[in-house]
Amino acid sequence: MNKTIFRTALLAGAVFSSGTWATNGYFSHGYGPVSKSMAGACVAMVENAMCGVHNPASLVHLDSRWEIGAALFSPDRGFHANNDFQTPPYASVPPGKYESQNKLFLIPFFAYNRKLDEDSSVSVLFGGQGGMNTEYDAPVWRNFTPPGAPAFFQATAPTGVNLMQMYLGGSYARKVGGGHALSIMPILAAQMIKVEGLEPFRGVSIAPDSVTNNGDDWSFGGGARFGWLWQATDKLNLGASYQTRLWMTDFDEYEGLFAEGGGFDIAPVLDLGLAYDFTPAWTVSLAYQYIWYEDINALSNPADLIMMPGVPVLGTDDGLGFGWKNQNIYKIGLRWKYSPDLTFRAGYSHGDQVVPDSQALFNVLAPAVVQDHYTFGFSKIFSSNNEFHMSFMYAPEETVNGTNPNTGPQTGDIYMSQWDIELGWVFKM
Repeated sequence: MNKTIFRTALLAGAVFSSGTWATNGYFSHGYGPVSKSMAGACVAMVENAMCGVHNPASLVHLDSRWEIGAALFSPDRGFHANNDFQTPPYASVPPGKYESQNKLFLIPFFAYNRKLDEDSSVSVLFGGQGGMNTEYDAPVWRNFTPPGAPAFFQATAPTGVNLMQMYLGGSYARKVGGGHALSIMPILAAQMIKVEGLEPFRGVSIAPDSVTNNGDDWSFGGGARFGWLWQATDKLNLGASYQTRLWMTDFDEYEGLFAEGGGFDIAPVLDLGLAYDFTPAWTVSLAYQYIWYEDINALSNPADLIMMPGVPVLGTDDGLGFGWKNQNIYKIGLRWKYSPDLTFRAGYSHGDQVVPDSQALFNVLAPAVVQDHYTFGFSKIFSSNNEFHMSFMYAPEETVNGTNPNTGPQTGDIYMSQWDIELGWVFKM
């Protein structure tokens, strides 16, 4: 599929999902309402097709079906800049509370699974891989402009970044005997980014014209996810999957902002899980996820580099990033089959903090500091061919306090909380 066709195929999703923000760094806590209602702990479960994002090997155990739906996602994020004493040569962020705009996003998904025979299936999955969004109605970095600098270096408003990531995966899954199933899912991915208000940083970039205010820029690429599911007994399932790094083309319009000349690959992910049926009605599922953010220079390079006029620290291989760390995420989900046509689910997940205190300053653009997710949902079967699913997630506010050598003694914090409601429908064939 060439770039033009792929971009066109993804634009429909982009219209709705622009500005989405995921909940573990830039990844979602789950995919589809069934997964989300259990905090994403469905790696070892056979529930629905969207759970195949976590482990596509589960898809061989499903019947042929379509799944469609959408989430209403609301992040509340921003930062505080404290009124600490400032002396030259330090710049500062003007004191006050800065609250990002754009607090409601509609994020669609669809999935298709087709049984080829009793031992194999193919599927297509589409949805939001992740993203980040901030928009502040103020020139946040205006004090970083050198005295007497021309308009090219004067900070403007709004200030912020809008990144969205989408995937299109096609899976082949097969039973291989002994209760084992394996799968491979090639993934095509697209990213779009827009950055505004960073004019003062043009003076410390290898490409001053490609730092900010260049409109929407697209990046395309892909990778693969591999899955394994073992139905060890009639009560116990074990599962594992690994998503490779998604190799993406550079953001050419922002090659002077991101490390490696606009490089912004998507980090690799490992998922492990088990599910156990305590009774025919009650199932508990445990999952562990590990995300290699430190593999991506644009994310992991330190955000506390000293900025000096004429010394490039943006756009270089070791240039300024967001300082994100690798993330461990622990999940637990509970399923209760209340009746043959009604099932309730709940879940909880906790992730390591990806943003250290020392990296808070540049992360006002990407305050991905949420760590805990509380989830709930239900499924209602209306007929043998039609099901309805709903999930709700709440992530309480998390705050990271910090300083930065470029702002001297000034202190501040970044914060975020979230909620998410998702609805989905299943049409069996």
